[in-house]
Amino acid sequence: MKRLLVLVPDRLSELVAKGEVQPRYYNPGDLADEVHLLMTNDDRPDLAAVQPMVGRARLQVHNLPEASELPTRRGPFFVREWRRRRWAAPGVALARSLRPAWMRVHGADWNLYLAHRIHAALGVPYCVSLHINPDVNSPRRYLGTGLAPWQRRHNAFFSDIERAGLRAADLVMPVYRPILPYLARLGVPRVEVCYNVLNGEALRAKSSYALHDPPRIVCVGRLFDAKDPSNLLRALARLPRVELTIVGDGPKRPVLEALARELGLAERVRFEPALPNRALCARLADFDLFAVHTEYWEINKSVLEALLVGLPVVHSRRIGEPVPELAGGVVRLVENSEPGFHDAIAELLTDGAAREALGRRGFAHAQAHYAPAKTEAKVVEIYRRLAAASPYARG
Repeated sequence: MKRLLVLVPDRLSELVAKGEVQPRYYNPGDLADEVHLLMTNDDRPDLAAVQPMVGRARLQVHNLPEASELPTRRGPFFVREWRRRRWAAPGVALARSLRPAWMRVHGADWNLYLAHRIHAALGVPYCVSLHINPDVNSPRRYLGTGLAPWQRRHNAFFSDIERAGLRAADLVMPVYRPILPYLARLGVPRVEVCYNVLNGEALRAKSSYALHDPPRIVCVGRLFDAKDPSNLLRALARLPRVELTIVGDGPKRPVLEALARELGLAERVRFEPALPNRALCARLADFDLFAVHTEYWEINKSVLEALLVGLPVVHSRRIGEPVPELAGGVVRLVENSEPGFHDAIAELLTDGAAREALGRRGFAHAQAHYAPAKTEAKVVEIYRRLAAASPYARG
């Protein structure tokens, strides 16, 4: 019996509602026979809806909600650590009863601290996938100068969790290279970039670069300030007959819908707030271009999916240090401005040879570096190494 404990901060019900259900996401290669998903919240997801994410494995879900009052409480370090350990104790007891061969941690949050404590108490190996660089994008930090004492305590709490948990991990797996400087700053000793394992069962390679009539553009991502496609909409107003589908939701959606009406684009822009990942992957090849703005220091999943089907990508340059994975001509990089998006899209829609060359170049690069079979096999091999060294290797 290969038993895997996965510790996540996410509310799985929300992932299901957004359509972010990917086969074997929490059990690559169907390696584990039994998967226990432990959430550091009180979510109660529909197990049948979550089951595809663990493949053929037997699924159980557990909860250990975070203690939201702890980060700001006063006290010397040993008292703060005692409080954290008291919070983690039920999770350690659960792991002792489950006897998992290895653990996977998604993100560096309360769940990382819990994995660290289980490892210290029981010797169960764990790996951590990181999806952001907290130095440039940290939802758990208060930023700026003149912070109140309680805000500084809050920041220190999560810094302690990250530093100790990441240093003690058997392997830290950033999902793209911009996370590496953060790990180097913390002195994390065991690091290997492991790109996201995507839905290879649904991704369908583009078979033709003949332009649709009317041309079709797709934009995928959460709609908020750092990923605001307003300039893409303004560019579209100068591109007659071109249609745009925006997949994703967020606080900017009402503003964007109003802007589309104001620009006279209501008939040419379609908003799809939630679309199952399988359906999205299957449709990508039917578009002519993928266009996106993001200020995040990352290559996000939706861009990887577009590249893997050979869809030409128009991508904004971020403010600050560039994303290394986007270099080398695999995407068309533009300024986040109306002229930037307009000029690139107009050229690619007019020049079929350039559009096809961009798509095929991105496809070849993605297949070499991000192909789902390769990325999944890499994680499976890591899991095998961890399980072999576990005190509970035989379940």
